[in-house]
Parts: sequence; C-alpha cells; structure tokens
Amino acid sequence: MAKGVWLEDLTWPEAKEWIDRDAPFILPIGAASKEHGAHLPLKTDWLLARDLSRRVIAELPVVAAPVVGFGYYPAFVNYPGSQHIDADLFYRLLKTLLSKLMDDGVRNLAVINTGVSTEPTVRLVSRDLYQERRIRVYTADIRLLGKRSEAGMQQKLGGHGDESETSMILAIEPQSVRMDRAVVDYGHALDQPKTVFYVPTIFNGDPATGPDYSVSGVRGDPTLATAEKGEAILSEMARELVDGLKTLFPKALNHG
Repeated sequence: MAKGVWLEDLTWPEAKEWIDRDAPFILPIGAASKEHGAHLPLKTDWLLARDLSRRVIAELPVVAAPVVGFGYYPAFVNYPGSQHIDADLFYRLLKTLLSKLMDDGVRNLAVINTGVSTEPTVRLVSRDLYQERRIRVYTADIRLLGKRSEAGMQQKLGGHGDESETSMILAIEPQSVRMDRAVVDYGHALDQPKTVFYVPTIFNGDPATGPDYSVSGVRGDPTLATAEKGEAILSEMARELVDGLKTLFPKALNHG
C-alpha cells in the first residue's frame, strides 16, 4: 500500500490533515499534449511525471498534486496537437498553484519537472517565491535524473522521443507505443559543431534549418527501445527522487 497520496483523491478535510502534519507536497510537471514522433502519444511527458510521482508516493508519506499538463514548450509548435503557452503565462500558472499551496499552509514543497524548456521558468518561480515568502521550493529536472542508466543507451545521441524516452513509455504504458512507426531521426544533429553555447531549437521538417531539422519530430533512435531499459531508468530516477526528498525533509517524513 502506498505511503503517500494524490491530492486529487482526498477530501478537503483530509487534505488539511496532511497539511497540518507538515507533509511534503510534490508538484509534477509534464506536458499533456506535446509531440514525441509518430510512435509515442502526445501525453508522453504527462505519463512520465505521473509515473515518477506514483513511485515516490509508494515509498514516502508525501502528497502529490495533480500533474501540471501545460507549459512552455516552444520547440514543438510546428506539430499538430502540441500545446504550448508562453513563458509569462507558464510563470504565472506555476506561481499561482504553488502560492495557493503555501496559503493553505504547505511549507515543504518540491517540483518534479519532466521538461527541458521549462527549467528556467520553474527556477525563476522558485527563486521569486523564496524571496517573497521565505519558503523554498526545491526542483528536480529530468535532465539530471537517471544518468547512469541513460549512459547505457545505444543510440548515437538522443534528445526527444528517443531510445530512453521510448523505453520509459514502454515500461509505463506499452499499449500507447506504436513501435512499428518508430524511426531513426538524428536530423543534422550529428553534423553540428560541439560548443559550450546553448542552441535554441524549434523542430521542423526543413533540412535548411540546421539544428532545427527533424522529419519525424524525434531526435535519436527509438527503434532500440525496450521496456527493460525503461524500467531501469525509471527505477533509478525514482530512487534519486526518494533519496533527495528524504534528505530535504527528514523531520516531516519521519513524522509521517
């Protein structure tokens, strides 16, 4: 039986009980509708955020808020069905949600962020809330999780809808994956010079656009994906999240 709960499953008096005993709250972020090639569902990031949160509440007495399914995802606006809000709106959305939890009395807060373009805004909200309220909101970003398992991937490079991401969805919800539609697509990424500079990208099907080029909306080789690889990555990520929360909130978790 899980030690934690989903906030959406509670009544408001039950939510107050968790808050009154200083239970940590986690806010997962994962796009509910964003392209991941022709083989993965638009809800890929949502599935990932939901599964990682599920694994956390299975191990710890924490409350998981509903997954934030809308965010700043400018790289995928050229693909039908991909939903995107600008950075200012995303900032206000996150700040509103986290502020309401603080108003309710939550003092132990962490974000599990499955996006990359969302990272700067999440950190800015965290910084501003700390400056205004002196309550820290800790953030865990997907790029920094599961690195040892990621190192075992066979693709030449990854980035989106790739071997690792496809493997994770095969482990979470295999019926949503259309492996017969998976294709290798590195675009021009293998030819791009390696520098210390960040390269903004908006994927599209025009080969003349250099690093933006992607016929399928994928960057990597999803044909190499397996559920076993995905479970290894997910297990490592969940372990890192659980260990991190234990380190951040020892008193609250021991009390729970």
